[in-house]
Amino acid sequence: MLGRKSLGRQFGWLWAASAVSAYGSGLGFGALPLIAVLVLHAGPVEVSALSAVGPAVGALLAVPLGPWVEFRRKRPTMILMDLVRFTAMASIPMAHFFGRLGFVQLLVVSAVVAASRIVFNAASGAYLKVLVRPDDLLVANARFESTHWSSLAVGPPLGGAAIGMFGPVVTVVADAVSYLLSALGITAIRGREEVPRGTGGSRGRTAAPFDGWRHIMGHPVLRPLYFNHLLVAGFVMATEPLLAVLLLRQLGFPPWQYGLAFAAPCLGGLIGSRLARRVVVRFGRYWVFRTVGTLRVIWLIGLALVRPGTVGLVTVMAIEVAIIINMSLYGPVLAAYRLELTPRHLVARTLSAWSIGQQMSIAVLTALVGMLSAAIGPRAALAVVGLLALTTPLLLPRPNQGSRKDPEPSRSRLG
Repeated sequence: MLGRKSLGRQFGWLWAASAVSAYGSGLGFGALPLIAVLVLHAGPVEVSALSAVGPAVGALLAVPLGPWVEFRRKRPTMILMDLVRFTAMASIPMAHFFGRLGFVQLLVVSAVVAASRIVFNAASGAYLKVLVRPDDLLVANARFESTHWSSLAVGPPLGGAAIGMFGPVVTVVADAVSYLLSALGITAIRGREEVPRGTGGSRGRTAAPFDGWRHIMGHPVLRPLYFNHLLVAGFVMATEPLLAVLLLRQLGFPPWQYGLAFAAPCLGGLIGSRLARRVVVRFGRYWVFRTVGTLRVIWLIGLALVRPGTVGLVTVMAIEVAIIINMSLYGPVLAAYRLELTPRHLVARTLSAWSIGQQMSIAVLTALVGMLSAAIGPRAALAVVGLLALTTPLLLPRPNQGSRKDPEPSRSRLG
């Protein structure tokens, strides 16, 4: 079973470090916009800029860092990124304590944390490929996926309660400390790590940052998966501010119901991630990409039909559960497949390119959908997003798009 298979002590420390960081980020989920509103009295334009501009700038900052990560030891890189995030987040309560906190600092912290997260994830993925056997990549990624969703189920409600009692800055402190604990966990991983060496695949310093994109664009299956992922991630995340306005302002949901509507369905991520290996064994990866990839998005249009009261709350939760179960099943299959198809000397740059594209897509689509909502209203904008999302399965690959070197996994390999 997925939960009982041992992947070794080194993986255990990496997973524990990731879990601590994920739960800390869950506690601090949405803390920066709250600080902007409650402490700095920022308006809607500033809050939107904090949510979109900061991560977008962080993604741009991460572009030249892909080659830097590729040819360095991954454990020290992960530790360094954790310490950078700890320092950035810890600067907020320090500045607040001395009365020097400003909006520009929040923007800088948002960008630094976003860039550091991309670099950390790239290093972590590259290290994971070395740490576990190819046959165990799906199991390992499923465990990371389950941790991600469980942290979102538990963290935001606890963080909301902490904010209510102690103010928004306290969750930033918890988030900062979680990065420090993550760094300590990675330090506990033993074993010698060789310095990676470059190969002929890199064309020099100028071209190196884009080798990850070249690898993705040159593969007949990774390319459509990449574009599909960019659009799905962008559309799903773009619905969050629309729902906040619709549920809290127009339909009159109390804040605790709004939090419940998004936290409780995240438990569905535990279901999907635990099913991933079994579903691949039974139906194959391309079935997951086509069928589950479609099921991720067909529910979004239902959010435009939400009504007030208990029925509306149940509707939102049911839709979110359906989306999250399919996302959490699809996610680890995609992550393991991407690692299998990427040469070891390109893993960090490929994962960086993937994350940078995702972050930029989310920022751009969130901004565009926000402007659309201002023109036609949040409910109509949700309907438009839902209809556009229904076109994304057209980008999903078919089995005949794979090459002979890219076979379906056999039952003996996965089982």
